[in-house]
Amino acid sequence: MGTERVYNFSAGPSMLPFEVLERAGAEITNYQGSGMSVMEMSHRSKVFDKIFQDTKANFIRLFHVPDNYKVLFLQGGASGQFSMVPLNLIGKTGKADYAVTGNFASIAYKEAKKYGTISLAASSEDKNHTYIPQQNQLKLDSEASYFYYCANNTIYGTEWQYVPDTGDVPIVCDMSSNFLSRPVDVSKYGVIFGGAQKNLAPAGLTIAIVREDLAGHELPYTPLMMNYKTMIDKDSMYNTPPCWCIYMLGLVLEWLDSKGGVEGMEKIKHDKAALLYDVLDNSKLFTCAAEKASRSDMNVTFRSVSEELDAKFVKEATAAGFTNLKGHRNVGGMRASIYNAMPVEGVEKLADFIRAFDKAN
Repeated sequence: MGTERVYNFSAGPSMLPFEVLERAGAEITNYQGSGMSVMEMSHRSKVFDKIFQDTKANFIRLFHVPDNYKVLFLQGGASGQFSMVPLNLIGKTGKADYAVTGNFASIAYKEAKKYGTISLAASSEDKNHTYIPQQNQLKLDSEASYFYYCANNTIYGTEWQYVPDTGDVPIVCDMSSNFLSRPVDVSKYGVIFGGAQKNLAPAGLTIAIVREDLAGHELPYTPLMMNYKTMIDKDSMYNTPPCWCIYMLGLVLEWLDSKGGVEGMEKIKHDKAALLYDVLDNSKLFTCAAEKASRSDMNVTFRSVSEELDAKFVKEATAAGFTNLKGHRNVGGMRASIYNAMPVEGVEKLADFIRAFDKAN
């Protein structure tokens, strides 16, 4: 790694694998002899169509997407899906259940209320979202059109460690911040979606995996570009898709493949997180924000004994080459986002820095 590179612990857009950036750089002015950059290509061209189809096929293979699901490459971020999901799915019964375990689930819940009767199936707000409710704490409506949750709560550093059992009610899940970090049984879900800028690609691409039978029941006033059926029928190409981000996703998937796929990545990411939590749990100064059973492997939230010391930690860490460690204002303290692209060595060095800071202060 070049000396000018820092260890970027940003919650997103976050770091990309170094090898991927180097390859994109090498191909940026002339993609595989085409004489042009992927940024300049028509999305209808043969060259780009191959990039698109190969990327989609690799995603389906690595994430084990069953045949009765469609993978869509969309725009609008995960936040666009906060509207797209109810517009397409709530028409069945006019009702839906939402579990609110963090900031983004809360926004999705408020947005869905525009389109139907939304019940709060669970909320962790009573303890500032430091835990994930268990199955027996979920208030489920068998008449809901779908049940919605966010798999990993970036701001609070919590992660669902189980898939809720909702009977026949389809599950919709926002996986923006733990996509491709652990194996997922896609067949347990109706819709899975996520913004790409944390684990998959640069900002600008949103991936949605939609069970085919759930498309085509959209509310009559659903905008053209927010209709799953439209996007499925046109293979995400109704208009110009985020071409460069799709190409970058393709490179990241090749990199992931070289690491043993999602299964290989799960072990690496869990070991990285365990290393960090272990150091924090054994320190005198630091405590973790999230309850132990609900801790995220992607976003480690922690704080010291005072705000002054937190500020000192962030300042000294930045000087030492560890950037973006300041916590979100809703939680305070620090947050280390250790997505797939964060090398093990970056986490080891941060752990050493925490140990040294703990001793010195």
